[in-house]
Amino acid sequence: MIYLDYHATTPVDPRVADRVYHYMTTEFGNASSVDHEWGDRAEAAVKQAAKQVADLVGSSPREIIWTSGATESINLAIQGSLPHHPEKPHRIALLPLEHKAVLDTCQVLEKRGWAELRYLNVDSRGKLDLEHLEHICTQGLSLLCVMAANNEIGNIYPMQAIGQIAQRYNIPLLCDGSQAVGKIPIQFAAWGITYLAISAHKLYGPKGVGALVVRRGCRLEPLLFGGGHQQGMRSGTLNVPGIVGLGEACRWRSLEMDQDERVIAAQRDRLQNRLAATIPGLVINGDLDSRLAGNLHISIPGIPNSAVIARIRPQLALSTGSACSSGLETPSHVLQALHLPEDEVEGALRIGIGKFTTDEDIECAAALLSQAVADVRWSLGHL
Repeated sequence: MIYLDYHATTPVDPRVADRVYHYMTTEFGNASSVDHEWGDRAEAAVKQAAKQVADLVGSSPREIIWTSGATESINLAIQGSLPHHPEKPHRIALLPLEHKAVLDTCQVLEKRGWAELRYLNVDSRGKLDLEHLEHICTQGLSLLCVMAANNEIGNIYPMQAIGQIAQRYNIPLLCDGSQAVGKIPIQFAAWGITYLAISAHKLYGPKGVGALVVRRGCRLEPLLFGGGHQQGMRSGTLNVPGIVGLGEACRWRSLEMDQDERVIAAQRDRLQNRLAATIPGLVINGDLDSRLAGNLHISIPGIPNSAVIARIRPQLALSTGSACSSGLETPSHVLQALHLPEDEVEGALRIGIGKFTTDEDIECAAALLSQAVADVRWSLGHL
């Protein structure tokens, strides 16, 4: 079976898995245990991991807060930075294409009357209108939320320019970096980002661990209490094996990201060209001039994506571009925000390529998808 759903999760790099296993079985100490060497070595491993993460994203190791993943990081950044003020709701501006972790958290605050939301303008390709963003910033904001790269259409957003605007108006900037870190360069300090969310399993690390990079001098109210760990911002025994895994994954991305992403981009372009040549009417979604190397988001108007998935499922793993919530399938909020025609939304497929994808995988995937679409077209024509 061919795996092309790298935006959902990545396989753990075997070199990372070896380090995680070592810290689960041999170096199993609690990093908060100060009375023996097992605790000392665990603490040293956590500090080394912080340096590895910081080196990849251009921050200080002291700015790293360990979490269970990007969802927790995002919740901590939003809820922890916006205490309830009954007399005056906070004003939050955000992309309508943000991950649900951002959208749902902000919308809960809005329902409680704690915040007013302003959505930033995007065009049919998902490109951000920077002039509109700056206009909203001139009106004053408590928080600006812009993701570094979109998890569906793969758009890369100009975080350096966005950070400069946020700094000009003294507005804290939350960047969901879960799809971007380890795939494109990120400079937390130089770009003026205030909070950066990271998830290990998006960059060949283990699931269940992540980080929130918090600009020095910023204080967050905790979501979890008990022990006052991590400067009082996130209590709980540190997941040392997971943290070591995230650090090791970041170290390898620092060393190999540029080369890997060039190969991945070439594979993506080859697959795109194969599909465009064999599937009439194929539409490529997103910003074709600024997207993740491994992202190929397509629509096949008139062909239900569920019918294609049903035919390729035993051999090829990718996603429909739809979100599942409480067991009910709903159209992707990202594609709806782009105001795409209904048949393009219904015919959308998200393909994610990664460092373990082979050239043979690309050729087989092109053949399988093309044949599946042809079979669906034939069957629909004979209904």
